[in-house]
Amino acid sequence: MSVMVHYSLVTLSFLLHTKDQAGLHFSTSSTGLFRMDYEEAVCALNTLQTNVSVLDQVQRERSELPELQLQAMRGFLHRTGLTVDKLDHLNIIHVTGTKGKGSTCAFTERILRDYGFRTGFYSSPHLVQVRERIRINGQPISKELFTKYFWEVFSQLDATKDSHGVNMPAYFRFLTILAFHVFLQERVDLAVIEVGIGGAYDCTNIIRKPWVCGISSLGIDHTSILGNTIEEIAWQKAGIFKPGVPVFTVKQLDRPMTVLQDRAKEIGCPLWVCPDLEQYESGAGPLSLGLAGQQQRCNASLALQLSKTWLQRYRQSDDQLAAPIVENRLVSQATAFKPSPIMVKGLKVTEWPGRTQTLRHGPVTYYLDGAHTTGSMQACVHWFSQEIQQEESSNRGPVIRVLLFNTTGERDSAAMLKLLEPCQFDFAVFCPNITEPITENNADQQNFNVSVENMLTRCLDNQISWQSLSGTETKQGSESELLIKGRLPLLAKTRTHTMVFPCILSALQWISQGRDAVLAAAGSPYLPVQPSITAKAEPLREAAQVSVLVTGSLHLVGGVLKYLDPSLAS
Repeated sequence: MSVMVHYSLVTLSFLLHTKDQAGLHFSTSSTGLFRMDYEEAVCALNTLQTNVSVLDQVQRERSELPELQLQAMRGFLHRTGLTVDKLDHLNIIHVTGTKGKGSTCAFTERILRDYGFRTGFYSSPHLVQVRERIRINGQPISKELFTKYFWEVFSQLDATKDSHGVNMPAYFRFLTILAFHVFLQERVDLAVIEVGIGGAYDCTNIIRKPWVCGISSLGIDHTSILGNTIEEIAWQKAGIFKPGVPVFTVKQLDRPMTVLQDRAKEIGCPLWVCPDLEQYESGAGPLSLGLAGQQQRCNASLALQLSKTWLQRYRQSDDQLAAPIVENRLVSQATAFKPSPIMVKGLKVTEWPGRTQTLRHGPVTYYLDGAHTTGSMQACVHWFSQEIQQEESSNRGPVIRVLLFNTTGERDSAAMLKLLEPCQFDFAVFCPNITEPITENNADQQNFNVSVENMLTRCLDNQISWQSLSGTETKQGSESELLIKGRLPLLAKTRTHTMVFPCILSALQWISQGRDAVLAAAGSPYLPVQPSITAKAEPLREAAQVSVLVTGSLHLVGGVLKYLDPSLAS
């Protein structure tokens, strides 16, 4: 039954104050209730990231005890009418890690959905639309449901913020509360929850009684928040461990594994290491995965263990369920088993866009992977090299390789570009995570935490790093402005074999040179470039095949998919 939300005077004041800056347009019905559409809800959501970056907030809170941060989260929950006790009914699978945690969650959710369970799945970031983060039965919740539940949560928090002496929760924290609210209202049988950053300090760690926890591959990332060493990062990730709740991990390096063992012993939970995927008895040859790349095999093994453990818990009645026994050994080897036909099918048909994904659009083939750490970039390069070798071996005529790259935050762009340099790209193209200069109709992918100038400066720095690695030299007088009239006066600097474009759409249009029918049919406005820049694209127009690797940022990949797969934006 639809729930009508009466907005408080505080909420009305907020909407009137932010109407112009957020692009809100609203009307009232005869009953005096506000009717808001999806875009307006997203604009209001975006105001939670305007004043302070989520990463900056977490960094400032790092010195606080995790209990204090979780206490704040409990306060937000209470203001929306939720309690941590209610979260216990979601039968949660909680997954953290540095790389592969999203893919692990996708495998796990698909398997359990195929068993007939009504699944909830919370992940981040989104690629095209923010509602992708909250899924029911594998599909993003509809715009109508997102809008309905958004205003239910937002209005309650906004109406109570003064009396509690605190502000609204930040962007990710709000979405986490919203996901819990949606899953409870929609009565899911289970919820697969992907940690945002870290574990101990992450707002998803409000969960008290998950049914099982998982840890994907660990590496260096978010060092300003999690620490500079792999041991510090492992300690943070192990913060999701709960007494008596089984934990499964993929194989880790010795140093982080030791930390996981110590934390498991301290907290009192069994820790199991997943076997190689090849050890499972499929009965019909190697298990086939819906996600490409060698790195997905350990994620699939972790998903099998998580799924099996959840199913075992589900099939036991309360009086049969005993607390797991922690063995004397600090870590145990999980047993490989024969996956059921449902598990085998689930692994094979899993989809997770933007991760080792290939899209063939006539003579232009796109390879998309949101790798954003050195470890994940190594896996990306291995996958791309194998794919491109197979693709080019069957091609007659010249093949042009193009890199489309961007990074965000504190990530080491130069280190990732160094890993990409051996791929022998003919062109290296850089652009910020801005889909197009006209942002009024693109609320889902707006980021107010970084200025346009800083984003473009990052692209120019990446270009310089690439030139240093590849040995290309700057042509004198080759700088030229790429102006989109009437919009942002953005600058593009051209170098031998390198380009910096002001937005994703202009980069894609230059790379494809009108040869991508899907991109051309999308109806996006053509962004003109100067003749000198167009002339540099002659090899792209004459090549038999153009192979484009898009990597460095999931936000970049999402912006690209907005144009290459229009169904994601529908």
